[in-house]
Amino acid sequence: MTREEFIEVLDEKGYSYEIEGDKIAITHERWVDLRLLDSLPSDVVFRNEGYVELNSLTTLLPGVEFKNGGDVHLDSLTSLPPGMEFNNEGYVSLRSLTSISPGVWFKNEGGVYLESLIRGWIYTWKGNIEGIDPKRLLNVMISKGMFI
Repeated sequence: MTREEFIEVLDEKGYSYEIEGDKIAITHERWVDLRLLDSLPSDVVFRNEGYVELNSLTTLLPGVEFKNGGDVHLDSLTSLPPGMEFNNEGYVSLRSLTSISPGVWFKNEGGVYLESLIRGWIYTWKGNIEGIDPKRLLNVMISKGMFI
């Protein structure tokens, strides 16, 4: 999807955004429901106050950032680009993810749902170690290349 096509979708849905150099920063005051899109342009920053719904997205280009105030739903993605960071305030749902490259970081405040990799939520995974935060363990495992 081109930047122009994406901006057209944002305008049609009435979602507020700002152009910051090469980036499109979504600043909408509520959730952003783009569940029908199967791609995004690069350099999109989600800074909306609610969740982000992107369940049909099949590819995610580098430069997309999640700094939104709620959950992130990316349930059709099978992989994430290296360097991807989640900094949202809610959980991250990645039901179909089959690999995670080193350099991906989960810094979000909520849990991580990885149905295809660990059969559920990271905090209920049987491989957790008592006394170690489940996301910290997940991030170490990703950095060691255990999901590629």
